[in-house]
Amino acid sequence: MLLGTWNLENLYRPGGPSGPKDKAAYDTKLAALAAVLTELDPGLLGVQEVGDPEALDDLTGLLGGTWHTALSQHPDGRGIRVGFLSRTPLEVLSDTNAFPAKLRPVQEDDSGAQVGAAGRGFLAVETVTAAGPLRVAVAHLKSKLLSYPGNRFFPHDEAERARYGAYALYRRAAEATTLRALADELLSGDGRERDVAVLGDLNDEVQAATTQILLGPPGSEIGTAGYDRPDQGDALRLWDVAPLIPADQRYSRINSGRRELIDHILVSHRLVHRVTAAGTGLPGEGTLRLPSVGADPAERRGAPGSDHAPVWVRVD
Repeated sequence: MLLGTWNLENLYRPGGPSGPKDKAAYDTKLAALAAVLTELDPGLLGVQEVGDPEALDDLTGLLGGTWHTALSQHPDGRGIRVGFLSRTPLEVLSDTNAFPAKLRPVQEDDSGAQVGAAGRGFLAVETVTAAGPLRVAVAHLKSKLLSYPGNRFFPHDEAERARYGAYALYRRAAEATTLRALADELLSGDGRERDVAVLGDLNDEVQAATTQILLGPPGSEIGTAGYDRPDQGDALRLWDVAPLIPADQRYSRINSGRRELIDHILVSHRLVHRVTAAGTGLPGEGTLRLPSVGADPAERRGAPGSDHAPVWVRVD
């Protein structure tokens, strides 16, 4: 089975403020996305940046066979949300954006306003595979691309840039903590016997503090001495599969010419030892063909395809 995650980048029907300007551009975008999905052929794919639910229907209509979908009912201010495409039926287990108990609201701007919920909902589903039940959560954490008052993408000065960088980090850390709480529910302290995955656009790299929050007890990451040494923490851990991706493909976006792996798949103990391959883009593709993005996401309005590469694992 191929399990993956992909940020579809502004999947809106044409005519709105964030979608393609006309039907021709929309059809080109859908065709580019569908071509990748057809070749990738995932069993279950977490998706991000679905702006119009109908647009996801349009996309699945271009794919062969039967597909099941689920979408979060907690979009952000632009209307984008997370969801799933699956070859097998899905049962929604959770759809929430509320911070967990004891985690207080965080400051979001210079006014002192605080938020006590994630910008986008976290959706968890269960499906049945040949290996048994599989529980998966999908997320899209707060972006590192900063925005400022008045819909600006550039600060008035460096002090403002630093403050808004901190506000974004506060929120992304709180969202990672919320996602970890959801992972705890899915694992139920039994990751050695349960197939659980947490995936999505985490908007930071493997060693970032926000990504590390999701792992659980430290010391057994892939490539470390503790990886093959079972201990009690295995029931609670998640393993980021990033080290299993070939080094020359270990990125999912290009930011100002720099390669970044900001889309991740983390799996439970029962799953990690059944991973047979991991990658980005299409299997066997080699160097990824991705555009380089800048500070203003509006520059890619209506662009075909996506500015992210899918990230995937094969499990037996």
